Amino acid sequence: METQLRIVGALLVGLALLHAGFPRYFNWAGELQPLRLINRQMVYVHTLFIALTVLLMGLLCLSSAADLVHTHLGRVVALGLGLFWLVRLVVQLVGYSAELWRGKRFETTVHAAFIVLWSYLTGVFLLVFWR
Repeated sequence: METQLRIVGALLVGLALLHAGFPRYFNWAGELQPLRLINRQMVYVHTLFIALTVLLMGLLCLSSAADLVHTHLGRVVALGLGLFWLVRLVVQLVGYSAELWRGKRFETTVHAAFIVLWSYLTGVFLLVFWR
């Protein structure tokens, strides 16, 4: 399980870094312009903190895989992370309109890839807890 946690850690660090490209890829400068300043800034700040949280989760898995697997506190932390990613999986399945991805090759691929990723993260963390 330690190896799986290190893989998870690397994936999460990569996912956190991917957030840096969101503003440009999603054209936030133009798309968010009609919003009030507070709403625009909340999008940027919340994205920063999501990225930071994901980065810290990844670094935790990379630096402390053995502790997550072999200590009571580690397994409880793994349970919390497993529940976090389970909720993210549910949101992926029901929170996004199919209009965003259905019939679009790239968007469908990304949607499916995230379902696989969230399932993997959920499974690894919950298995660490239950072992």
